[in-house]
Amino acid sequence: MSGNAPVSGDDGPNARTVTAFWTHFAFVLFAIATLASASYGLHMAVLLVLYARRQKRTRARQREIIDAFVARDDRANWPHVTTQLPIYNEADVVARLIDAVVAMDYPRARHEIQVLDDSTDDTRDLVDRIVRRYAAEGVDIKAVRRPDRRGYKAGALAHGVRLAKGELLPVFDADFVPPPDFLKRAVALLVENPKAACVQGRWGHLNRDESMLTRAQALGIDGHFAIEQGARAWNGLLMNFNGTAGIWRKAAIDDPAVGGWSADTLTEDLDLSYRVQLAGWEIEYTVDVVCPAELPGTAQALKSQQRRWATGSIQVARKLLPRIWRSHLGWGQKIEATLHLTHYSIAVFMLILAVVARPMLLVWLEGTVFRPWFFWVWIAVCITALIPSSVYAYARHSLGEGWSGIRVIPGMFALGIGICLNNTIAVIRGLYLRGGEFVRTPKSGSTARSRQAGRYIVGTGQIWLIELLLGGYSLWTFQQYFQNDRYFFSLFLLLYGFGFLWMGWLSRPRSQPPSLTDADTSPATPQTV
Repeated sequence: MSGNAPVSGDDGPNARTVTAFWTHFAFVLFAIATLASASYGLHMAVLLVLYARRQKRTRARQREIIDAFVARDDRANWPHVTTQLPIYNEADVVARLIDAVVAMDYPRARHEIQVLDDSTDDTRDLVDRIVRRYAAEGVDIKAVRRPDRRGYKAGALAHGVRLAKGELLPVFDADFVPPPDFLKRAVALLVENPKAACVQGRWGHLNRDESMLTRAQALGIDGHFAIEQGARAWNGLLMNFNGTAGIWRKAAIDDPAVGGWSADTLTEDLDLSYRVQLAGWEIEYTVDVVCPAELPGTAQALKSQQRRWATGSIQVARKLLPRIWRSHLGWGQKIEATLHLTHYSIAVFMLILAVVARPMLLVWLEGTVFRPWFFWVWIAVCITALIPSSVYAYARHSLGEGWSGIRVIPGMFALGIGICLNNTIAVIRGLYLRGGEFVRTPKSGSTARSRQAGRYIVGTGQIWLIELLLGGYSLWTFQQYFQNDRYFFSLFLLLYGFGFLWMGWLSRPRSQPPSLTDADTSPATPQTV
């Protein structure tokens, strides 16, 4: 041990008693956070095993179903579909989206398109021009508008369901660009399984190589879609529609036992998914039907997205977990659903680990009663970090890209650390907030080639300052561990320091040109088509 080891103050019995109390308290917090994090890490390992044992057979079966449906080409009997495009102030990307949807290979006579436009800026005029042009060419497309934005995205989708002519309802968010064959390939799986309420496709990436931020996001999303969703859907576990790049069966949404779209959580997609499965419907998932999308290109946009997902997930957990545990589901299904719905809580435990890491060093240095556990608790932290990283690397491998994900793991790990303060606040809000404003993620139309800036920005708030302080604190803690020969453990604290500093720096306020303002909120004339 280094001679420069920090020691606690020794001002008498009272001071030692107080120091011991806080050291013991910190250890208890550390142990709880470690055990909780380990449970989520082991959960990922279980999902990997479940995915690996079913993926070859299931993917082969799905390809056979899709190929047979496409080969028959019985277009006169293909189901009527109404594609829904929920839009709110998306002038940078709405034309790209509508063009892609119109270009999908599906009979025009059986394909209705609803542009569910809640916009308050010049997106409205742009949508109207595009809709008029395509309608003049014989496309069944309409701009559907409501008197107000009540219910946000859930309200817009519910309004569209009431007007829809189709029996199947594809949904695409503004930042997605469905390929021409997406619709017919996904429809094939719903036609084959009448019990399926929904089929979810995999998200691809338009701008994965734009920056370290987008590369890290892409790896995390690949892990979710290649491993987690496949493991759940193909093993009888409850899975979720991801809000876009999927197709709903209208009859399932309208089922009285389901109750339709609801805006009482910020993740209306997760909420509806669980309710349809509790009502006896199924959700199909296909990893081989891919729809590329734009990843958030700025830290502010990513934080906005993550806040909504984290708060909404906890809201759904509050709403549905009691019902899930009273249901007919098996114990394995209930436990997995609980871990799934509360997964964002891991941000809280990651933050705790960062804050109490320095007091943990005192557990070792002062030889407290907890000292024998010091090594094993930190080993649990390491294992917890390595399991998800291995899962994400395998996810990229299973998608046919070799082990290219390994080099992105440090960035993804740093991103998970850097975003944990933002997500911790969102999780806490989810514990008491019902509903809330749906703050959409700004899109710019960016691709790996264009890297253009969009007109919409989001506020930075003051969290970035706390992130910078946490980064400095973690680096100081790293130095303390390294100085006291805790070399292996100090590496994690170094990554913590980098993650917080990186996110804080990316989130700092920056001057914007006057044209780069958030959405124009001037009143617009209500119109419903």
